[in-house]
Amino acid sequence: MQIRLTKTSCSLFIAALLMAVPPVMAAKPVALDRVVAIVDEDVVLESELNDRAQAVLQRLKGQYSQLPDEDVLRKQVLEQLIVERIQLGLAKRFEIKVEEAEIDQAVDRVREKNKSTAEEFEAELKSQGLSVAGLRNQIRDELTIHHLQQGVVSNRIKVTPQEVDNFLASSDGKFATSPDFHIGHILISVPSSADADTIASAEKKAKEIYERLKGGADFAQQAIANSNDQAALQGGDIGWRKLAQLPELFGNQLINLKTGDVTQPFRSGAGFHILKNIEQRGGGQQLIEQTHARHILVKTSEIMDDNQAREKLLALKDRIEKGDDFAKLARENSEDTGSMLNGGDLGWASPGMFVPVFEEAMANTAPGKISRPFKSEFGWHILQVVERRKEDMSEQMKRNQAQNVIRSRRFDEEFQLWLTQIREEAFVEIKLK
Repeated sequence: MQIRLTKTSCSLFIAALLMAVPPVMAAKPVALDRVVAIVDEDVVLESELNDRAQAVLQRLKGQYSQLPDEDVLRKQVLEQLIVERIQLGLAKRFEIKVEEAEIDQAVDRVREKNKSTAEEFEAELKSQGLSVAGLRNQIRDELTIHHLQQGVVSNRIKVTPQEVDNFLASSDGKFATSPDFHIGHILISVPSSADADTIASAEKKAKEIYERLKGGADFAQQAIANSNDQAALQGGDIGWRKLAQLPELFGNQLINLKTGDVTQPFRSGAGFHILKNIEQRGGGQQLIEQTHARHILVKTSEIMDDNQAREKLLALKDRIEKGDDFAKLARENSEDTGSMLNGGDLGWASPGMFVPVFEEAMANTAPGKISRPFKSEFGWHILQVVERRKEDMSEQMKRNQAQNVIRSRRFDEEFQLWLTQIREEAFVEIKLK
């Protein structure tokens, strides 16, 4: 299986997996496998190199008429396998693990892509010299590498507040963070040579349409019957437009228009316009429910199993509910080094800041109450919701959006620098003749 060392979504790779693994990938019997490269504490075997090279060759035959020499191809494939081994070694060191449920979902996507039943899917894999277990291992490696790349490379990219300010002030930044509007448009056109009476008649008609719309008339029907715009027969629907793409005259009318509302008629060189904000993405006030919570974490270990961790937290929960101070118990018992010194306080959190199981427990706990013990990937927790609030996060969301754009633009370059660095730092001994 070829693992693409780019930031390309691994889901696209997985969906194409069966097509990328032709029957010739079935391992050929060999008298003795041998090591073709030593990579830190791991090795690359000749059988792996042969299988991968053959798969790549078959794929290239379907795309190009002129193929590279076999020696060149094998060296390229070996280098790819070496870099994969380095990354899997790093993932093991960082304790990056892929949940079985994530692999299940990936296998299901491959099977659904091929429109086959579970039995047909297994038979198809077998015909290609594969098995479901083998496919799961390949997917596990691919997802592990993907998680490593996203985590490590993203952490290397630092974006300063000044860089965010500069981006937001640029034309690119204004466009990228501009809200999107789904717009309805009615135009009552006025010829450029129109006299005063013609202009007044057009204005009167536009005002009458506006009054009917305010009274509950259907916008699409009014557009079909009256509009001179090219989108009239589509009910005046001109689709989604970024605010930054619109003429300033239109933008000024839409910027403060609530979803579902229509503008009063306004004049341009083409005539009188009425706009409707059918839907909107971004912009305006973005009220987000935030939660102020604190927690106590107990990790499992050789001397603390799941049952013991859960019982310990139940005892702490009982003490808190009987009057003991949560913060004091958190400082004495929590194993979350990031919050224990603050009495387990996590501060104000917006949706999506924590892992799903933690978010669910937080959402299901009323202010002032203590949750029952629950398990996450970090260990066992109890949490207390201190309070909740609605906060306008529109400005922060805009800055987060700008930061994400800057990070995305830098990812490819930083990714290649990181690959070069880990390759140079690894111990690699190539034994291929």
